[in-house]
Amino acid sequence: MKVNLLSCDAQRPDRRAIANCIAEIATNMDESLSHQLTDILLEGDSVAIEMEDKSSGSALRALRKLSIDYEIIE
Repeated sequence: MKVNLLSCDAQRPDRRAIANCIAEIATNMDESLSHQLTDILLEGDSVAIEMEDKSSGSALRALRKLSIDYEIIE
């Protein structure tokens, strides 16, 4: 499943928590890339990630908990 991370609406976003979440839910993602994608997301640009369908429910809950708006692409 592809997910487009649109923005983060948190008052004070936790960069480390967001990067860890992205690294955990995205397939073939290392920690360095997840930190780069977190920076891009917090600057206001959208980020597309690929994740496995079997863990999508808990992954989407984790994104909502971090106040990350997303859209499911496929």
